[in-house]
Amino acid sequence: MKTMRLFLLSGTLILAACTTVQREPAPESMLSTPAPMGFQSDIRYASTDPKAVKSRFSEIIQHRRAVSRDHALNILALSGGGSGGSFGAGALVGFSQQGKRPQFDVVTGVSAGALIAPFAFLGPAWDARLDRNFSGAHSENFLIPRWLGVLFRPGLYENEPLVKFVDDFVTDDMIREVASQAALGRLLLVATTDLDKEETIIWDMGQIAAHGGKAAHNLFRDVLVASASIPGVFPPIIIPVENASSRYDEMHVDASATVPFFVAPALAYVLPLDPDTLKGANVYVIVNGQLGTAPQTTPVDTISILSRSFTAVLQHRARSEIALTSEFAQKYGMNLRLTAIPVSYPFHGPLYFHASSSRELFDYGVACARKGGLWTTVEQLVALDENVPSPISRKREPAGKQPKPACPLEPLDMPPTSTRP
Repeated sequence: MKTMRLFLLSGTLILAACTTVQREPAPESMLSTPAPMGFQSDIRYASTDPKAVKSRFSEIIQHRRAVSRDHALNILALSGGGSGGSFGAGALVGFSQQGKRPQFDVVTGVSAGALIAPFAFLGPAWDARLDRNFSGAHSENFLIPRWLGVLFRPGLYENEPLVKFVDDFVTDDMIREVASQAALGRLLLVATTDLDKEETIIWDMGQIAAHGGKAAHNLFRDVLVASASIPGVFPPIIIPVENASSRYDEMHVDASATVPFFVAPALAYVLPLDPDTLKGANVYVIVNGQLGTAPQTTPVDTISILSRSFTAVLQHRARSEIALTSEFAQKYGMNLRLTAIPVSYPFHGPLYFHASSSRELFDYGVACARKGGLWTTVEQLVALDENVPSPISRKREPAGKQPKPACPLEPLDMPPTSTRP
């Protein structure tokens, strides 16, 4: 009985401790748009904000086209995908080695794609650091169980490894370079999901970087971590905000909860834009995952169920977003090129952060891009995944033991690129 009383007492204390996690609640009404403390409100906006789409996105795109030498635009969108981010990172490095990688005027990132986005924005000079951070060794220990900690804070795994991973590469040098390139009119946009509003929030990372100092470093890091914090897997990120009359705390999580990737804010797909704003733009989309998978028995364990569920969500949302993006590109006369991890590749899912597996996926992305087997059209990508012969076994073999499929993407004539001032 004494043991039972102690157990019940411990349980009561734990539950009581859970209720001590406090947040400053949002006011019932707001007279002005809230901003992260110490920043202006224009560093971010909701993807469904019509004023922002019209006044910010369109005007900035027009300005960027005006200052380019040939008035062309190059846009890169990086999707979520957890450990699949190694593919996108490798693809960018291989694209550089092929010698055809343009300077991207706009880079957008979601989740794992958000972590890659600053490197993609800063260009091939940062490829060595992209390799070092995303080829496996630095992410192998991402999933550290929280055990009893789940009773005190949400999330099955510690977020310290993810925070440290991001904090290590968000250096003063990176912040300065992002600010410098943003001053030329280029855009680095990262999405998070604001759970309180249940909306996609788009952050202008160039404006955050331009703020400078420790505040810029911390917010830059927190936005990237929030964008990659899978709900239920990692704890959410709390971002204090304020307006003219109040201060409160917002809860931000993985952008993939609301959008798999984005070329433009959501409303841009339906609002009428100047038809000349995007005409002839070259749009590149890297899906850091697969758009389909072979049937297989799901093991009855938490990691497998989480991973397969997360994969299913990513696949279905990515396919839907690809369809919307394709229509958007056709509407405004843009050149759309896509890539994704082929169904035939033995990808073990977004939560399999094994160093050797990540290294192989990174190298695969490099090889496909370097040989010109990376970019394809929507029609070709769908056909490739539909016509894959018996898929390669997804058994978790030791590094180097699994056969790798040849790059199935047919080399395409690349759209013209431009040299930037």
